[in-house]
Amino acid sequence: MKGKKLYISVLSIFTLVKAYSQEIQADSTKVTEIDEVVLTATRTARQLSSLPLPVTLVSKNTIIDSGTIRLDEILNEQTGIITVADESGFEGVQIQGIASDYILILIDGVPLVGRSAGNFDISRLTVGNIKQIEIVKGPSSSLYGSEALGGVINIITEKPKEEALSGNVSYRIGRFTQQDINLDIKQRIKDFGYGIFVNRFSSEGYDLNPDAEGQTVNPFENYTLNARVYNDFSEKLSVFASARYYNQNQDADFVLNDTNFEGDSKEEEWNAHLRFDHTLRANVSFEYEVYFTNYTATEKLADPISDDVLSDSDFDQLLFRPEIRNIYTFKNNSKLTSGFGFQYDELDRTFFDERVDFNSQYVYVQYDADFFEKLNVIVGARFDNHSEYSNQLSPKLALRYKITDQIAAKASIGYGFKAPDFRQLYFDFTNSAVGYTVLGYNVALEKLEELQDQGQILDVVVPESELQDPLEAESSIGYNVGVTYKKKNWNAEVNFFRNDFENLIDTRIIARKTNGQNVFSYFNFDEIYTTGIETNIGYKFNTNLTINAGYQLLYAFDKTKKDQVGNGEIFARDPVTNETIAVTTSEYFGLVNRSRHNANLKVFYEIPSIDTNLNLRLIYRSKYALFDTNGNGLIDDYDTSFVDGFVTTNISANKTFFKNFNLQIGANNLFDYTDTNIPTLPGIQWYARLNYQF
Repeated sequence: MKGKKLYISVLSIFTLVKAYSQEIQADSTKVTEIDEVVLTATRTARQLSSLPLPVTLVSKNTIIDSGTIRLDEILNEQTGIITVADESGFEGVQIQGIASDYILILIDGVPLVGRSAGNFDISRLTVGNIKQIEIVKGPSSSLYGSEALGGVINIITEKPKEEALSGNVSYRIGRFTQQDINLDIKQRIKDFGYGIFVNRFSSEGYDLNPDAEGQTVNPFENYTLNARVYNDFSEKLSVFASARYYNQNQDADFVLNDTNFEGDSKEEEWNAHLRFDHTLRANVSFEYEVYFTNYTATEKLADPISDDVLSDSDFDQLLFRPEIRNIYTFKNNSKLTSGFGFQYDELDRTFFDERVDFNSQYVYVQYDADFFEKLNVIVGARFDNHSEYSNQLSPKLALRYKITDQIAAKASIGYGFKAPDFRQLYFDFTNSAVGYTVLGYNVALEKLEELQDQGQILDVVVPESELQDPLEAESSIGYNVGVTYKKKNWNAEVNFFRNDFENLIDTRIIARKTNGQNVFSYFNFDEIYTTGIETNIGYKFNTNLTINAGYQLLYAFDKTKKDQVGNGEIFARDPVTNETIAVTTSEYFGLVNRSRHNANLKVFYEIPSIDTNLNLRLIYRSKYALFDTNGNGLIDDYDTSFVDGFVTTNISANKTFFKNFNLQIGANNLFDYTDTNIPTLPGIQWYARLNYQF
């Protein structure tokens, strides 16, 4: 891993040095109009089709036509992207087999916080005022640092363009009394613009298992408010300011030993974002940015009769980040993007002894240039200095070669990392019902001594020295190689990918308790990889009919477990013969919650004569396993936690009338597929939506 990282770094430095040798004179007379502009991949405006990196763009029209209202719904329809619910019911996103813990979520280029066990619940984000969603697949730490190890999802909000007041108001109602109400107002007054967005989303919840106490999803109600201001002070200086507020209240209940504990959970989030865009000269521009966000969550469960409290938890996280970026344009229109910043993270939660904090300083640089007219090269690196773990250098190299006017080849290699989070370092939790304990790495020694003094420890099973060296950041090297084809009505792409991970952090038993339970802490030890192929094909039959199809083949394995299987060291009991046999390589299925095959088919049909459009989307996910059931430490064909493969069918129809009104009727999961193992799939979800555009 270190050798590969060094190789990428050398290539990055060589190309960056070459950038400085270019004559510094921008062509200020050249004007280029491009469509499908993407900002996330390079932090500069680039046409999607010209990028050497694997990027998916979801437009506003696609979101509206599909009838989706939350981020998880629209992402689940994209090739190579799976939404996965964790043990808490929170729905995260998986990209190229990489879990939600390693995917960075942004709004207008700045990060969101508030993860449960590392998982970010993307269902809390509405898509009502989104211009587009940009998804960068593979390591992106060279620009975005920690948590971008597996990719980046950037939600970009709309900017007002018209002088007259414009916007829309909509109301949607669906099954389970699911209601979604939007109000979006935008206006541009000369050099000043503003946007106001309000969303209310609620549901009575649903129950997939009537035999069990409580509902699968309890009733909830949430609100999102977003205000944005834009102003051009001059041709060289402009400002963007945004404030966002999110609030959710949800009923909560839990049954333990025939006692029904009741209560509620609350979430609250604030974001404040200020950015100045400054054009110093025709070829030199700066962005000065300050960002603050705070996420809080509380939950209390108690016996309504005796008032006995089962749980009372609090979570309070904030992030503050100022950053300065510079874009320098050379004579040949190549760009050198650089930036530096400071980040402060703070978290106070129930299972910490005290409020804890991190701080880091970082600097990054990226060179984007065209060579020989047909070759585009992007090379860059980022250096992070963190208060709690070793410094990180994250290089990246990407190439795109235009073979013909229709065919282009692209390849990229990058290093990504994820810092140990607050939970992995400072957690102090004992399950009151079962009796096991989980300790963060930085507090494990101290807390273990306290448990020993209290007579709770039977024996310690790891040497003390193994708890003294700092926990290392998780890291990966990601490779992507692909070909794109675009001609007239056809567009197609094929992308081969591989991601090799080191130092993955997981729990390990460090001591045994006198009550028969264990004490766990976090260690670096896993080495895994994900690899496969993605393909997307689209054909526009005419101005009215378009068909798109996508497919992903994925292999995701633990390297150590795979070697043990190959050496005949892993055994399982054959359910037919009841014999204990060695698991073969072909019987080793792979990592938890990964499907071998994922596919989608989308048909969009316009009927201009009656202002109507129809669309049909089929999403397939092959079987996957939830956990190891036979005790051999991996997922094999003899486990019994597999969820069978399934297809969900989503359909919607949009009709415009009186020019400004739009009626949408649709159904998600049309054929009513359910599985108690999939809490986010509650059967058919019909809906009707009325929108007024002004």
